Amino acid sequence: MNVDILQLILSGLTVGGIYALIAVGFVTIYNVNGVINFAQGEFVMVAAMTAASLAAGGTPLWLACVIGGFAATMVGVLVQRLALHPARYSSEVVLIIITIGASTAIRGLAQLMWGSGPLMLPPFIPGEPVSFLGAAIPRQDFFIGGITLVSMLGLYLFFEKSTAGSALRACMMNREVSRLMGISPALMALVSFLLGAGLAGIVGVSIAPISLAIYDMGLMIGLKGFVAAVVGGLVSFPGAVAGGLVLGVLESLGAGLISSGYKDAIAFVLLLLILIFRPQGLFRVRSGKRV
Repeated sequence: MNVDILQLILSGLTVGGIYALIAVGFVTIYNVNGVINFAQGEFVMVAAMTAASLAAGGTPLWLACVIGGFAATMVGVLVQRLALHPARYSSEVVLIIITIGASTAIRGLAQLMWGSGPLMLPPFIPGEPVSFLGAAIPRQDFFIGGITLVSMLGLYLFFEKSTAGSALRACMMNREVSRLMGISPALMALVSFLLGAGLAGIVGVSIAPISLAIYDMGLMIGLKGFVAAVVGGLVSFPGAVAGGLVLGVLESLGAGLISSGYKDAIAFVLLLLILIFRPQGLFRVRSGKRV
């Protein structure tokens, strides 16, 4: 394989893992709450900005990242309890508009708090890139890949081995039946936002060392996570992961082989093609409606 192609694929897989985590957050929140949460990217931004500002103030890196992830999770809880929960019986369009409004509000508050300038978070694994079959892999990519794999394993254990995970899966399948089984859909809605915002927080602190933390960084990364979720069918965790990896690789190959100016456009061209030719997603076998 050509070294340049290998370099682009490896880079795409790293970015794709980030998109996959955000897409899993979209899928979790959508299947429990029945709403596409367009504030998901802002949770990424809150974690990155919080961690970067604390690290700049002298807080140890690991503690700054923990606090950043916690801050993102708490913002997710506030969005769910203060904005979506009171309007839970409204139409899906109203709920989506609420998430868009929440996204705009969080972005505006972040600009007031941290200003419009970028903040830098120190790398977790400093040093020169590592050579692999002729390709140069930044050391930070190993951290991102590792944290992605650990997060995916944690998600698997949560959903398959824990009572809370089983209850959340049941609520994702059918809210009314899960209520008859003694599961509270309202509580599971809150748990889904905890999980989705927590994953976004992990993404935020992971990418901050390679992508400057800035108040509007969540807009584009959130939209790309949404595209990855749509590619995966919007109801499937494996589909969301696969969608994120596909998007990351396509984006990297397109930027490297065609032009970096088309990098962001690739995601939206892919979204348009999916909606036209396979609206159920590439990795969703059967179509259905969440009940």
